[in-house]
Amino acid sequence: MASISEVAEQFTELYGHAPDGVWSAPGRVNLIGEYTDVNEGFVMPLALPHTVVAAVSRRTDGVLRLHSADIDAPVVELRIDELAPPSDGGWASYPAGVVWALRAAGHPVGGADLHLASTVPTGAGLSSSAALEVVTALALNELFELGLSRPELAVLSQRAENAFVGVPCGVMDQMASACCTEGHALHLDCRDLSIRQVPFDLAAHGLRLLVVDTRVKHELGDGAYAERRAGCEEGARALGVSHLRDVPYAELDDALVRLTDDRVRRYVRHIVTDDERVERIIGLLDAGDVRGIGPALTEGHASLRDDFRISCPELDLAVETANTAGAYGARMTGGGFGGSALLLVEAVEAETVTKSVEAAFAAAGYTAPRVFPAVASAGARREA
Repeated sequence: MASISEVAEQFTELYGHAPDGVWSAPGRVNLIGEYTDVNEGFVMPLALPHTVVAAVSRRTDGVLRLHSADIDAPVVELRIDELAPPSDGGWASYPAGVVWALRAAGHPVGGADLHLASTVPTGAGLSSSAALEVVTALALNELFELGLSRPELAVLSQRAENAFVGVPCGVMDQMASACCTEGHALHLDCRDLSIRQVPFDLAAHGLRLLVVDTRVKHELGDGAYAERRAGCEEGARALGVSHLRDVPYAELDDALVRLTDDRVRRYVRHIVTDDERVERIIGLLDAGDVRGIGPALTEGHASLRDDFRISCPELDLAVETANTAGAYGARMTGGGFGGSALLLVEAVEAETVTKSVEAAFAAAGYTAPRVFPAVASAGARREA
């Protein structure tokens, strides 16, 4: 991707004037806690060094102009007073949705020119859409002096994706992009949005977290997110709680007996046990036992594979091969049916494990995966 200064120069060439500033927001990987955010539970993401960069300037005529350096398409021009859901679902819906969400919440946002460029892999389960939303929200917050906090920007970005784009996501991705700090994982309570920055310097422990982007997205994933969210809500109603976060782990077996639908029972079991895995990993990290989190990662994958049923052969192969090759633990991350897996390995064995995964994919006839380290990085910020 182009440098910050090059993105600013591209903006000037495109719009005929310099931007008022340049901002960036990262993608994320989720260490543990999958689909728990929409159940008001606990998650533990970390920001990636991969970012969406936005050069932005204010306008006074109510026009919103959007351009992406990564898509061979002309500038999209919209009137902000005509923005209304539902959108067409195209890439411009994400930044446009943020403008709509800010204005719908009563914030005095006017027109703007935006030029965007990204290094966050799309379709890999690394939240490129959340990064696009958050960088837009952060830039507009500063340019129009709205005075909103990072969590407030995250919630409004989620609102844009839910109501404007039409994706029923939780708030984890936006909170991670907005609030993560370098060298830390973000322990997020998705009920009250309280956060704790948990030290996560794997290099200091001689470890590395690898992302395996399988480069696949199976059609089965279409609509599956909404179906599982609805199934979780059904389970909560059947158990008499507002959200599955309120089902104590110690009482899970009793709760499962009360459920008659096997599909709902499986969903409930995954959510309650994944909330417990988040808390268990927090305890291990606080105790300095970083290697000890590996089994919980692998347990999380089995739960997503067998109970939530959102894994796929490529993800299963990546996890199984990595664990056989010496990883401390591994699991799929993100929405499922493709996307990425996480592998916790000794730094000195990272190349060996990577080659084992690549060889396994080649032997199975799968598309070659993209493997890269996940380094806990900074959240959204102004760059220039």
